[in-house]
Amino acid sequence: MSCRGSALSSVSNVELNGKVAIVTGASRGVGAATAVALAAAGMRVACAARATDETPLPLPGTIDETVRKVTDAGGEAISVPTNLAVIDEIERMVSTTLDRFGRVDALINNAAITFPGDLDLPVKRHDLIFAVNTRAPLVAIQSVTPAMKEQGEGAIVNVSSLAGLNYFPSLMAYGMSKVALEHLTVSAAVQLAPFNIAVNTFRIDVPVASEGFLANAPEFDHSDWEPSEVAAEGILWMLQQPSSYTGRNESMARLRADHGIMATRVSREHTPMGGINTENPMPYPGTQH
Repeated sequence: MSCRGSALSSVSNVELNGKVAIVTGASRGVGAATAVALAAAGMRVACAARATDETPLPLPGTIDETVRKVTDAGGEAISVPTNLAVIDEIERMVSTTLDRFGRVDALINNAAITFPGDLDLPVKRHDLIFAVNTRAPLVAIQSVTPAMKEQGEGAIVNVSSLAGLNYFPSLMAYGMSKVALEHLTVSAAVQLAPFNIAVNTFRIDVPVASEGFLANAPEFDHSDWEPSEVAAEGILWMLQQPSSYTGRNESMARLRADHGIMATRVSREHTPMGGINTENPMPYPGTQH
C-alpha cells in the first residue's frame, strides 16, 4: 500500500447514517447505484435527473425507479426532477432537498452528457456539454455550500472521466468539460477547507458498464467492464473520509490499488491501455498526495 493509503488507514470512517445526500444523474448508471449505496449506508437521498416515470428518456432508468429501489430496501429517498442545463432548476434541486430534509451533507455531481464530435461539433452542443458537465456542478456547489457552512461540515464529490486527461476521438468537448471539473475540485477545496467541507474528484478510469457508456460504445467488448455498483463503492468510500481528505483528483484505479476497495466483479479484470495519462498534475496547494 502506498503512503497515501497508510496515512488514511488509521482514520475512523465518517458516520453517514442519518445524513443527507444529493446525487445528480441518479436515474441510471453510476448515479443510481450511488444513490442506492448511500441509502444502504443510512443516508437520506435526493435523486436528481430529468428522467421520471412521467417523462422518461430513450435510455432506460428514471429517478422514480431509483427511489423505489431505495425505499423497497428500507431506505429514504425523494425524486427531484431537474434539468441540469437550467440554473434555476439546480437551485431548486438544493432548496427542495433542504425543505424536505432540513440539511445537505453531501453533494455528488455525477450527471454528464456528451455528443460525438470534435472541432466539427456545433457550438450549441459544445455549450450544452459544458452547461451540464461543468457549470451545473459549479452552480450546485454555490447553492449547497451556505447550508454546509452553517452545519459546519460537508462533502462534495465530482465524478470525472479518463477523457479529461486524454484525447479520445469524438470526445473533445466532453474531455474539456471534465478537466475543467477537476480544476473546480481543487479550487473549491481550497476555498471551502476552512469550513470543514471536503471537495474531491472521483475519476472513472476503469470501464464501467453504465447505460450511458454502453449506449456510446456498443461496438466494444464489455466483458471486462465493471458494474456501476463498483464505482458507487468508491464514491461511498470518499464520503466516509474526514474533511482533511480534500482537493484530490483521484483515479478509480489508483483508489482500488491503494486502499483495497472496489473489488472487481468481472471474471477478466480490465488491462489498461498503454500510453494513457491517469494522473492530474494539479496539486492541492501546500500538500503532497
